[in-house]
Amino acid sequence: MVKLRLKRCGRKQRAVYRIVAIDGRSRREGKDLCKMGFYDPITSQTYLNIPAILYFLDKGAQPTATLFDILKRAGFFDEFRKKFN
Repeated sequence: MVKLRLKRCGRKQRAVYRIVAIDGRSRREGKDLCKMGFYDPITSQTYLNIPAILYFLDKGAQPTATLFDILKRAGFFDEFRKKFN
């Protein structure tokens, strides 16, 4: 099963996370299928590649709970509803 999750990168005490599609059985830093944006928790900056995220959600990918909250705060599901209505 494909999951949408955060992949940690950056340096010590200054983590930045990439939003990736990855096989659910892979480890956190495993090989990803597609990079779809990033999240910086220190500055609360988020970049989302919405068409790529929609593509993987259409194919049945499941976002993790943390990523689901990030997408909700960014207003992603408003866009998601517009696409299907």
